[in-house]
Amino acid sequence: MNATAAHGHRPAARPVLSGWLGFAGVLLFTLGLIHVMSGLTALFKDDYFQVASGSLLVFNYTAWGWIWLTVGVLQVAVGVGVLSGSALARAGGVALAGLALIGQIAYLAAFPFWSVIGVGLCVLVIYALVAPPDDARGV
Repeated sequence: MNATAAHGHRPAARPVLSGWLGFAGVLLFTLGLIHVMSGLTALFKDDYFQVASGSLLVFNYTAWGWIWLTVGVLQVAVGVGVLSGSALARAGGVALAGLALIGQIAYLAAFPFWSVIGVGLCVLVIYALVAPPDDARGV
């Protein structure tokens, strides 16, 4: 028994580190920036997202732009929160990745290749946020 154990002191527990959480935080931050740019594009250049029918699935371009801008800003903030180790940010990241996944499906008519990639990235973010243990921190 060493001297610190004899006095009832334990060494500080080291946090569980997870590369998946680091990956999820960086990817959320990056996807957030992309969604901010998509939102701004939809707001200022209406014809950029036009499809054969002349509209997206359910929204006009202004509403679509504000939705992506809001989701993007929240994803950037949540990405920073995930990197700092917040459990609340992990839950928010799962919710925002789910919303972005639905939004990417709505993009299918305008940009099918990017939409499929976006869906895959959202699924990766969700997995990376739920797979590590609850007490894990990003690397």
